[in-house]
Amino acid sequence: MRKKRAPAHVNHDRWLVSYADFITLLFAFFVVLYASSQVDKRKAGHLAEAIKVAFQELGAFTASNAKAGVQGDRATPIQDAQDAENAKLAAALGNIVNSGSEKLTGAAETQSLKDAQQEIQKALHPEIERHEVSMSMRPDGLAISLKEIGFFDSGTATIRPDALDAISRLAAVLKLRPENLRIEGHTDDVPIHNSRFASNWELSSSRATEMIRMLITQHGLDPSRLSASGYAEFHPIAANNTVLGRAQNRRVDIVILTPSQPADPDVQPAPSSSPNPMP
Repeated sequence: MRKKRAPAHVNHDRWLVSYADFITLLFAFFVVLYASSQVDKRKAGHLAEAIKVAFQELGAFTASNAKAGVQGDRATPIQDAQDAENAKLAAALGNIVNSGSEKLTGAAETQSLKDAQQEIQKALHPEIERHEVSMSMRPDGLAISLKEIGFFDSGTATIRPDALDAISRLAAVLKLRPENLRIEGHTDDVPIHNSRFASNWELSSSRATEMIRMLITQHGLDPSRLSASGYAEFHPIAANNTVLGRAQNRRVDIVILTPSQPADPDVQPAPSSSPNPMP
């Protein structure tokens, strides 16, 4: 009779092998997640820094020595790639901010000139009704045209006594505004030759400087805001082949310059086709 073999021993610890493999894989998974989170922190930090710098250029935030982002990390190939990407992002964001700033500035300048136009319309309403004063918006600013018929005697640079009140009302508005002013003298194309002026150049320049002298000495405007130009007959706003057209061209323009325009007498005015006369 055969002897029964003893049953084989069952190893109940085999599950440990699978468990160890699982733990190893789980550890590797969390290491990858941790490494990814560190890259994201760097990216978020650099993005925050780029946004802060861009808005500081816009003037929304004051400059600070504090730096956003992760500090003290050693550079890695991944970080270098993220830095290059964020540099491009910062440049693009800066362009967007600067473009928006320019648009906002231009809109603010236009609105400021429109406000000035309304104030002057109220101050010079009688002269505007009599067509002695007109206004036009130009690329370089708001031009207030003082016609010869209301402000100067023909062939002279002396301001008429009955125009002093209108100039006083206009100066009161201009004195409160921050913009620079360019005073431009213009004539028609009829040649002039008298004991005082040898040409229309001298007449137009003299009228501009006479207006500046009055604004400074009698109304207290800051001389650093003012400049004078004489253009003779070479920048007309109407045709010189009619009496009415020549009367329109004999004028002194007080131009309220946009802030981007220098108060420089060498700066040429806009072409005659650009103004849109307003009552």
